[in-house]
Amino acid sequence: MKLFTFAVVILFLTQFYNCRNRGKMKEIKRDHAIINCQVTGNGDTTLLFVHGSYNDQTYWKKQVDYFSKHYTVVTFDLPGHGKSGKERTDWSVKGFAEDVIEVIKELDLENVILIGHSLGAGINLIAATSYSKPIVGFIGIDYFKNAATALPSQSPQQALTTQESLIANFSATNEKYARMVLLTNKTPASITNRIIKDYRNAYKPMSIEITPEVFEMYATEKRLLPQLRFKLYLVNVDYMPTNDELLTKYAGHGHEVFHMKGTCHFPMLEDPNGLNELLQKAINKIGNDSQ
Repeated sequence: MKLFTFAVVILFLTQFYNCRNRGKMKEIKRDHAIINCQVTGNGDTTLLFVHGSYNDQTYWKKQVDYFSKHYTVVTFDLPGHGKSGKERTDWSVKGFAEDVIEVIKELDLENVILIGHSLGAGINLIAATSYSKPIVGFIGIDYFKNAATALPSQSPQQALTTQESLIANFSATNEKYARMVLLTNKTPASITNRIIKDYRNAYKPMSIEITPEVFEMYATEKRLLPQLRFKLYLVNVDYMPTNDELLTKYAGHGHEVFHMKGTCHFPMLEDPNGLNELLQKAINKIGNDSQ
């Protein structure tokens, strides 16, 4: 009888814990589009994860599972992605940053650490320098590798050529970019297939419209990185190198890079445990910085 009672108590506590940490879906509307959000956990510090181009919040599943035990974890689909709406006539990276700010305001988030992957880190840079009050830290994932500096592929002519290619053959152009720049020959087939599918099926009107702004992100970084009022923490994968000299030049309050090896541009899919370990180190350092 005692054993049975003990088992019932354990089952109840397990269900209570799972219920407490299960994501709660929220919907926020900005500029005509519904933003689908998930809030998981109940910690004093909020980790706000922002995905990159053509991905969605499901890419953060392993991070939500890991960090929601001790933090409030917020993920959401940028408009035009995932389960969020597409009812916009004007698309821009700046608009995505305004979506981040709206999520923070509508959910009344405090002690926020912004965590952005790829273009999500650029979006967060705009948000953090526009609405810094509730933000206590900033982490980028596989981004700012050539901070504030244009590459040959970022010329106005190349931007125009890419935009024309997207108009003419959208799916093939996106797939070619993903295979050439974001994936490696060691990326598992299941991950490659997922990413290629997402890039091929991205929302075409949004993608075409934001392309010129994406090519100009280096100029945005040059203007805003010196204004960032936090130390810049990065978790970058070494399949492509990070230029530390540029970060030293432009990151106004310093920077630190945690290096990952052995994955493509998507460490949250290819090595989630390794990414979680490095994110935790960065989060701990942000906590020490704020003391």
